[in-house]
Amino acid sequence: MARIFSGIQPTGHLHLGNYLGAIRNWVRLQQDFECLFCVVDMHAITLWQEPQALARATRETAAAVLAAGIDPHANILFVQSAVPGHAQLAWIFNCVARIGWLSRMTQFKEKAGKHRENASVGLYAYPNLMAADILLYKATHVPVGEDQKQHLELTRDIAQKFNNDFGVTVFPVVEPLILGPATRIMSLRDGTKKMSKSDASDFSRINLTDTADDIALKVRKAKTDPAPLPETPAQFDGRPEAANLISIYAALADQEVERVCARFGGRPFSDFKQELADAAVAVLAPITTEVNRLMADPAALDRILKDGAERARALAAPVLEEVYRAVGFLDA
Repeated sequence: MARIFSGIQPTGHLHLGNYLGAIRNWVRLQQDFECLFCVVDMHAITLWQEPQALARATRETAAAVLAAGIDPHANILFVQSAVPGHAQLAWIFNCVARIGWLSRMTQFKEKAGKHRENASVGLYAYPNLMAADILLYKATHVPVGEDQKQHLELTRDIAQKFNNDFGVTVFPVVEPLILGPATRIMSLRDGTKKMSKSDASDFSRINLTDTADDIALKVRKAKTDPAPLPETPAQFDGRPEAANLISIYAALADQEVERVCARFGGRPFSDFKQELADAAVAVLAPITTEVNRLMADPAALDRILKDGAERARALAAPVLEEVYRAVGFLDA
């Protein structure tokens, strides 16, 4: 069976974009693949995190993944820092990857902004850690959004260079899985920007922990334009907020965007927003309830994550042994 690795950062509250763009797809993929799902706390600290907040966010992220429907017995759910092999393999990849490759990574430029000299080395080199995350388990497929394709291409380059440099075939060439039309959910306040945990305005996103009243208020306040709803996707040009809200409804209702346009086209946003709020509450309310239940028993949640880490370490150990032999490291 093909093996999938996918990770999610525990920074801030998970939101609707995380659910529709990643977590819901994980739930569907677990039926057909051997899956490892990882809370990537080592990636999170490439930007400074308050330690207690990071620990809580790590548990909350794991709880959200479980609440959405991931089966921790059929799959492996774990925290990245609990498996030392991620850091060990990342250092080796730091010595395989080229500076020129990392310099072309557009996400570093976006996250570091104008003050790149003050950015951490970890932020610059984290694509190598991402490659280690995937290749430590010889994953064959990775579900990615369009904004992660460049990093997956780097993973493939690193795997091929390692194999060529040491004359081995340790690592597979990983294939991307681009899933569904609703993999990129935009901000409720600006339809040209991706919905983000880091946006200063909480009204830009619907959090997975929001109450039904919170969701309804955020949808009512979502930015729109004065024209009626588009009747076809061809009318989305110049109307990013309309396109975003219709796409969100289509994803929540598991309907084609064309069908949603045909149903609501020509109607005012006020009518549509009530329907959108109802759809969001129907999907998210059971998840929120389960997240709260899991967070109320952190010891039970930690046991699930500990079991996942033990199983992940067992998978990683023989791969790391292969790598060490290829590089020329002595047996411990």
